[in-house]
Amino acid sequence: ENASVLTRLTDMAGDFAVNLVVAVLILALTWVVASQASRAVNRGLSRLPKADRTLILFLSQLTRWVILIVGLIAILRRLGVETTSIIAVLGAASLAIGLALQGALGNVASGVMLLLLRPYRVGDFVGVGDKVGTVQKLDLFTTELTSPDGLQVVMPNGKVFGDVIVNYGANPTRRVEIAVDVHYDADLDRALKVLHDAVDAHDKVLVDPAPWAGAVAFKDSGVGVLVHAWVASPDFFATKAELHTAVKRALDEAGIVIPYPHQVHVEAGPASGDRRPEAR
Repeated sequence: ENASVLTRLTDMAGDFAVNLVVAVLILALTWVVASQASRAVNRGLSRLPKADRTLILFLSQLTRWVILIVGLIAILRRLGVETTSIIAVLGAASLAIGLALQGALGNVASGVMLLLLRPYRVGDFVGVGDKVGTVQKLDLFTTELTSPDGLQVVMPNGKVFGDVIVNYGANPTRRVEIAVDVHYDADLDRALKVLHDAVDAHDKVLVDPAPWAGAVAFKDSGVGVLVHAWVASPDFFATKAELHTAVKRALDEAGIVIPYPHQVHVEAGPASGDRRPEAR
């Protein structure tokens, strides 16, 4: 009987040793396959036009971890571990974690959609809701902007994807609009020509489309005039400021008055019947 028990123990030890060696081989093979598959995904996606580096890294890492998990399950089965209960526990844990982190997972999903749809790129000047700035970083969870006054603005991708996105640099050109009023007594045709020439003389203003100036409204103190000029998108803000200065100088040199509201202080007289009592 002792010999039979010893034989069974020897057979079990031999089987375990064989399974352990096979498990180590599966682990090594899984590690190599996961690394190679991750590199293959990285290389393949990098060859695509307009491929985003963040999305490429995410997909390559996802491929690697999926293969490693499959290999780990195969190793446990080879060692005789019942994987059905483990998979059930992992599924329940995944559900609980998913419910607890649904906001974070929503940001991940929004980050993937932003990477796929590409409404902006790193370096673009964008507006998201009431925030504006230059995109510094876009990852799976957040988008990071630098505001014009140098502030760091970090927004969850879920909020970015669900809000209005304005990409100020998506198009190569932008239109500068300058609104100004001229006095009713001024020669309107001459005023429009002065404005048009002042804008057209700027070296950053494009020839096509050509600048335009026209009257657009009749206001209480003057005629509302609007001037359009197209510029390259990177030159927009600086050119807009310079054109405002050029318009003001041109109107002053031409003697054309820009009306502005005047306040008149009227002193009210004594109300009717409001008399001081006569001294007795």
